[in-house]
Amino acid sequence: MKKTHSLVTRLQHLGTMPCDADNPVASVATPSMRTSTVRFHSLDQLDHTESLRAQGERAMSYGRMGLQTHADLEQIFVALENGDRCFLASSGVAAISMTLLSLLSQGDHMVCTDNVYGPVRSLDETILQRMGIRTTYVGGHDYAAIEAAITPNTKILYAESPGSLLLEMLDFRALSEIVEKHHLIFVVDNTWGSGLIYSPLDLGADISIIAGTKYVGGHSDLMLGAVVVKGAELGARIDKNQYALGYSISADDAWLAIRGVRTMPIRMKQHAENALQVCEFLASLDATVAIYHPAYAGDKHHDLWQRDCKGSNGLLSVAFKGSREQTRAFVDALEVFYIGYSWGGFESLVQWVRPQGLVHHSYASDELRSGEHQLIRLHVGLEDVNDLIADLQQAYEKAFSA
Repeated sequence: MKKTHSLVTRLQHLGTMPCDADNPVASVATPSMRTSTVRFHSLDQLDHTESLRAQGERAMSYGRMGLQTHADLEQIFVALENGDRCFLASSGVAAISMTLLSLLSQGDHMVCTDNVYGPVRSLDETILQRMGIRTTYVGGHDYAAIEAAITPNTKILYAESPGSLLLEMLDFRALSEIVEKHHLIFVVDNTWGSGLIYSPLDLGADISIIAGTKYVGGHSDLMLGAVVVKGAELGARIDKNQYALGYSISADDAWLAIRGVRTMPIRMKQHAENALQVCEFLASLDATVAIYHPAYAGDKHHDLWQRDCKGSNGLLSVAFKGSREQTRAFVDALEVFYIGYSWGGFESLVQWVRPQGLVHHSYASDELRSGEHQLIRLHVGLEDVNDLIADLQQAYEKAFSA
């Protein structure tokens, strides 16, 4: 496909089987190529393949590195993120660990925005610290504090936008200026944007990580992570470490992700439309004190979302004034919303957020950190939005009527 075509059009054609003079009849979808073993016609062909791999090129030599199904999915992620190279992992967390273990060594230091996905802190506490790698967490909008945290050993600035739980937008252009000034590597978590609605690599990031488990898959039936890199040098470093560490995904999961990405543009558009209507409903409730959703006009960073994003999705959080018991009763009373941790699938989900999960989050209000206000995260799915609002209404009346 020509790159001049829109991304939405290219997503419908990438990863399809070639149909040309050499292949006059072909299926549309690339099949799931399940194999552990690759065979070679001759030793010369094997030598050629190994030579290509030594040069950092993608060459199919063993099932762990994937065959055409995997290669097609990698090409799709490169198109989504406008990057140069993609590496697949078995989950979003695996993609994060692959990246950090590839780029950090004993004695190195990382500056990390304090709004990141919780398992990043777990990776820091259980693996990175044991390896002698130090991490400093700083508010993503406190540029003076970020610069103050940088040391001669700092190698990475790691950020997530919109942030986990409170969905605050960060100014990647401003952060990339700090990265360039101090010669760091700028690594970002772009699971919320999934490449389609947000393009961090175009805003100065060097590496973008996506949990394809979410909107890329879209059907809550696979686990997947992807690391998209800009630049040959970084790509070569991650390539070597991915191979050495044994990261791999199944061909079936790659096939499911390719299938899911075909409908991602229309799914995310509907998720976003439903979410804004839910935001308007939540804003009408007496107990609501804040709505966190960058596409919502009442969000603190709505202007930044308008500047940098091309769309939105169904993920939002709402803060209620009320007791722990009231908000937990609200969650338990929901019938259409399932209680669950994930998001990005077809179904609506709700999560009650424990105040201690926000203790280290600089963007959280004092009321949220203390437990005076309660935070609930919603993923607004593809159900009829009138049913979703009615479900929220009945649960609210049961929990807050007293």
